[in-house]
Amino acid sequence: MLDISFPLILIGPTGAGKTTVGRVLAAKLNVSFFDLDDEIETRSGANIHWIFDVEGEDGFRARETRVFADLVSQGNVVVSTGAGVVLREKNRHLLMKHKRQVIWLQVDLKTQLNRLKNDKNRPLLQVTDAEGKLRAMAAEREPFYQAHAAIQVQTSKTNPAIVVRQIIERLKGENHENA
Repeated sequence: MLDISFPLILIGPTGAGKTTVGRVLAAKLNVSFFDLDDEIETRSGANIHWIFDVEGEDGFRARETRVFADLVSQGNVVVSTGAGVVLREKNRHLLMKHKRQVIWLQVDLKTQLNRLKNDKNRPLLQVTDAEGKLRAMAAEREPFYQAHAAIQVQTSKTNPAIVVRQIIERLKGENHENA
């Protein structure tokens, strides 16, 4: 077993591959995987669209904060977050607490648009100018991703298995540097 600290937390923009990479990473490390949005839906008994429609973004973010705190307290897990998890101070506090295990998955805008062009399940992207919305979201969120992640990995031009290998190598390097 690799000497890796948990929980591992994947952050980054919409379309970076957090869920896909998270599943592969958890399987490789033989630990549980949680997608934060899926877990919110399961615990709420409602889908993200319904939560946004009825409770607004603030209601969704409050649910997200509660579920995120619970998931990261579970120990040996990989958690893929929603892109906006960094918007709440309580979430940023948890990210800082686990900074050595926070991985920022990065993606370029062209790849992001390509991956999301047919996705109707993201409430904040149901706009006429998806590219403009993604740029605005990046401008707001990237400083938080930068400040709260110990590891950064580019996902634009590679497959999940290679991304996972890069993450594991960097995690091993982090543990040796800080041992």
